[in-house]
Amino acid sequence: MTTATFDYKVRDKKGALTKGRLEADSEAQAIAKLRGMGMSPLSVKEANTGLQKEITLPGFAPKVKLKDLAVFSRQFATMLNSGLTLLRALSILTNQTENKELARILGEVRNDIQTGNSLSASMAKHPKVFPPLMVNMTKAGEVGGFLDTVLLQIAANYEAEVKLRGKVKAAMTYPVVVFIMAILMCVAMLLFIVPVFTSMFDGLGAQLPLPTRILVALSAGLKTYFPVLFVLLVGASVAYKRTKHLERVRAVVDPMKLKMPVFGPLFQKIALSRFSRNLGTMMSSGVPILQSLDIVADTTGNLVLARAIRDVQDSVRTGESLAGPLTNHPVFPPMVVQMMAVGEDTGALDGMLMKISQFYDQEVEATTEALTALIEPLMIAILGGLVGSMIIALYMPIFSIFDQIS
Repeated sequence: MTTATFDYKVRDKKGALTKGRLEADSEAQAIAKLRGMGMSPLSVKEANTGLQKEITLPGFAPKVKLKDLAVFSRQFATMLNSGLTLLRALSILTNQTENKELARILGEVRNDIQTGNSLSASMAKHPKVFPPLMVNMTKAGEVGGFLDTVLLQIAANYEAEVKLRGKVKAAMTYPVVVFIMAILMCVAMLLFIVPVFTSMFDGLGAQLPLPTRILVALSAGLKTYFPVLFVLLVGASVAYKRTKHLERVRAVVDPMKLKMPVFGPLFQKIALSRFSRNLGTMMSSGVPILQSLDIVADTTGNLVLARAIRDVQDSVRTGESLAGPLTNHPVFPPMVVQMMAVGEDTGALDGMLMKISQFYDQEVEATTEALTALIEPLMIAILGGLVGSMIIALYMPIFSIFDQIS
């Protein structure tokens, strides 16, 4: 077996933190060596040396997707339900997980558990990989002694979220692609085709029709300022990507999303589906209501709903019902409020929230299918209209010449 080099952090017999490097056949053997020396390992991971060192470009760092977490949760629950120990299950998952970043993090979680920490506390050290919803539900499962059941609920929750995102992407892909193609075609015609006709028009000596003059002016302006416009567009997209999660930016963008004429109702249904599914999942797992509301407010994906949930949280803290304060926020339809009120009265709020989530998942699917059927011919008509109007504007002077000759 090839010997590897491992970086480690340990506490010695006096409790002092020590870092170092050692060689071993495997990570487990490295941990055994450290313990044999009377040390308590805190972290042990394979060192990147020489040509094996990975180079990560900015913006291209490995990521753990929601689908990876769903698969991990379901496999983890199956192993625990089959009688495997926590450490044994994590060791297997570390070796078989396809996502290298998730495998690396799982190795760190396993090492952390070996030092005496709980699973939820170890996961909480990696907030970029394990969302607060997953960490808190895991903690509730550990305390209640039903961790495998909670992990299955997490898997079902994330699988539903992945399916929801897939539906939205399917609905948005076609119009976005056609819109980008329309812009590229218009830019290409203005930069390369219109100038050829412009040189021909200069030899005519007659005044060009108004549509042609507008097209020629646009071509000249774009040719002059294209580098500046390109830099501004790239800069604006990068700036928005970095600032879109800031509250002051979301305070402007999120309300506009809900007020959009076609996509506004779709965004509202998506946010309501996430709210009801996440809250129902956390409550069924035994997470306290105030803590659940605090976490769910950050998972809806829309600041309008998040602020409404914060208001509800304050009301619940003072002893009011959960459904009552929702009537003060128009973003929650009366049907949602009434169903939640019935769920509170019957003591089955978590089940009622899951039914609301299923209803809005079906609504999102129906809405995306309707939007796709509507947008496809609309985008084709827009694309044809743009290109056709530009061609007509280019040939109008030629038609005028033929009229004069005849």
